[in-house]
Amino acid sequence: MFQIKNKALSAKFALFLAPLIWGFSFVVTKSTVDVLPVFFLLAVRFSIAFVFLSIIFKNRLKQMDKKIVQSGGVIGVYLFIAYALQTFGIADTTPGKNAFLTTIYCIIVPFLFWLTGKTKPDVFNIISATLCLLGVGLVSIKSDLTIGKGDLLTMFSGVFFAAHIVAIKRFSKDFDPIVLTIVQFGYCAIFSSLFSLVFEPRVTSISADMIGSIIYLSVGCTAIGLLLQTIGQKYTPPSSAAIILSLESVFGVTFSVILKQEVISLKLVIGFFMIFISIIISETKLSFLFNRKSL
Repeated sequence: MFQIKNKALSAKFALFLAPLIWGFSFVVTKSTVDVLPVFFLLAVRFSIAFVFLSIIFKNRLKQMDKKIVQSGGVIGVYLFIAYALQTFGIADTTPGKNAFLTTIYCIIVPFLFWLTGKTKPDVFNIISATLCLLGVGLVSIKSDLTIGKGDLLTMFSGVFFAAHIVAIKRFSKDFDPIVLTIVQFGYCAIFSSLFSLVFEPRVTSISADMIGSIIYLSVGCTAIGLLLQTIGQKYTPPSSAAIILSLESVFGVTFSVILKQEVISLKLVIGFFMIFISIIISETKLSFLFNRKSL
């Protein structure tokens, strides 16, 4: 019994570390895109993550075949577009707003599943979508009733992150998730490199600070964060895992306030809170209120 409880506690700690790492990444990304072109940053980030995971899981790569390469390509397109929009978005908004607006993918996923012929959204999905829309309005709509470019791009990234999740559900049934992830990262590295070569000026040097940021984003956020999530979710009930992982947006705002001196108005606080609550409702169906064992 002690071993089971200890394993469950370790799993939740791993899940807690993942959003903590991801939350800090919004501040790091904001500082990095102020210096480096977006596609170049993504190319380096995904290339390092691809190599890092390929080395760690080299034995699993024996499972690579034509089907997983094709499926990974489809999923990789969605992941590339999502990260590109998110990274371009953070260049024109604050890390805190970028963190919360990105998480709308949690609300969109059930509706995309519905559009692809799967389960119809339930009352919790409807309630969470309504709360999320109100929260997004408070966070992104300005006094002149316009939405900033960065906020709009970030919201579109949420749509593609949702599409990425739906695509994974569809194509990953017969594949090792780690191998499929490595294939996705490979495609993202290729797409980012091509776009960087065509649309961006050549980067001739990178400062030591930027190297540290790139390593953090590549190894810390993309590779280690993924491993922590995979390990944690294996031994944690879905409702508890969803609550812990949703802290990414909270950590994103916290680090932005502390390190970037982001000013949080009452309007933003209410908007952030509504988005956060909508995620909890959508992901858990409030099961933790009615079934304490799910925690």
